[in-house]
Amino acid sequence: MKKSNLALGLIFCLFFLWAISSNLLPTMIRQLMKTCELNTFEASFTESAYWLAYFVCPIPIAIFMRRFSYRVGIITGLLIAACGGLLFFPAAEVKSYGVYLCIFFIIATGMCFLETAANPYVTVLGDAQTAPRRLNLAQSFNGLGAFISAMFLSKLVLSGQNFTRDTIPANYPGGWEGYIQMETDSMKLPYLILALVLIAVAILLIIVNLPKVGDEENEEIGRKARLIDFSTLRRPHLRWGVIAQFFYNGGQTAINSLFLVYCCTYAGIDEETATTFFGLYMLAFLVGRWVGTMIMAKVEPTKMLTFYALANVVLCMVIMGFGGYVGIYAMLAVSFFMSIIYPTQFSLALDDLGDQTKSGSAFLVMAIVGNACVPQFTAYIMHRNETFYQVAYIVPLICFAVCAYYGYNYKKLRIK
Repeated sequence: MKKSNLALGLIFCLFFLWAISSNLLPTMIRQLMKTCELNTFEASFTESAYWLAYFVCPIPIAIFMRRFSYRVGIITGLLIAACGGLLFFPAAEVKSYGVYLCIFFIIATGMCFLETAANPYVTVLGDAQTAPRRLNLAQSFNGLGAFISAMFLSKLVLSGQNFTRDTIPANYPGGWEGYIQMETDSMKLPYLILALVLIAVAILLIIVNLPKVGDEENEEIGRKARLIDFSTLRRPHLRWGVIAQFFYNGGQTAINSLFLVYCCTYAGIDEETATTFFGLYMLAFLVGRWVGTMIMAKVEPTKMLTFYALANVVLCMVIMGFGGYVGIYAMLAVSFFMSIIYPTQFSLALDDLGDQTKSGSAFLVMAIVGNACVPQFTAYIMHRNETFYQVAYIVPLICFAVCAYYGYNYKKLRIK
C-alpha cells in the first residue's frame, strides 16, 4: 500500500509538469506574434507543432512501453522534454519561427511519453471502481501546473511592451533589433526551469522503482501480447471515447490558446491585466478539478460529464452573444466546467480493457491531435471576422456538444 501511494505521488508530479509545458503555449503564441511578427492565424501553428507529436508518437510509445515498462517510458519522456527545453538557448540566437516549431514538437514528444504512461498507470494502480475519481485527483495537479504557468511564468515572458517597426521609440536601446532580442531572451528562463525540474524527476525515478501493474506483472503474458492492438477500437465505449477526446481537446485548446490573444487584440486589455485574467482562468480550472473530484464520490461520472459539457455549450453561446469583457468572464466559467471532462472521458474509455489498456491509452492520447487542428480553424474564423470575432466560439461549442453526447450515451455504448 505504501509503495502504491509513493508511486501515485510521483505520477502526480508528472501531471503537474506536463501542464506547465502545455499551458505555456498561449503565452508563447502571444510572444511569437511579437518576436516573429506573426498574425493570429500564423501564430496558432505553435499549437499545431506541439500537438502534432501527440498524433505521431503514441503508437510507437505504446510499442516501446510494451517492450519495456511504464517506468522506462516515463524516464525517457522526461529526458526528451528536458532536451527540448534547453534548445531554447541556441534558438534565441537563430530567431526562426520554424526552429521554435521544431522545439515545441520535441518537448511535446517527451510529454507524450508521460501522458501515454501516466494516465493508464493511475487508472490501473488501485480499485477499478474508483479509477475516474483517482484520475481526476491526479489531473488536479495538472490544474495546479496550469495555474502556475498562466499566473506566474507568463509574466516572466510577456514584458507588457508591444511595439512594431513603426511604433518603436527612436531612443529604444538597440532599436528594433534590441527590442526583438530582449523579447526573445525572455522566453529562455521558463524553459530552463522546466528542463532542470524534468531532469531532477527523471533521476528520482531512476532511483525509485515503480510497482509493476497489469501485463507487466506477468512477463510471459507481456511477451505474447500484441505490441499495439487495433482490435481494441472495436469496443464502442473506447471508440467513442477517442472521438470525444478529439473534440474535447480541440475545444479546450481553442479557448486556452486564444485567451491572451482575445484579451489583448480584441478586448483591448494590456498584457499585465490579461495574464492576471489568464491566471484566474487556470485557477478556475484547478478549483473545478478539486470540486469535481469531491462531487464524484457521490455522483456518477457519466452524469457529471454530461452536465459539465452542456454547461459549456451554454457558456459558449454567451461568449458568442456578447464578446468583450462578458466573454472573458464566461470563459472563466468555461474553464471551471472543462476541468473534469478530459480525465473522466479517459478513465471511462479505458474501463475493462485489461491487457489492451496500453493500446487504448495510445489511441486516446492520439486523439489529442484535435489540439493541432481545431484551434487553427477557430483562429482562422476569428482572424477573418474582425468585427464579430466572437462567432469563432461556435467551434468549441460543437466540441462540448460531442462530449455531452458521449456522457449521456456511455452506458449504452458500454454494454454493446
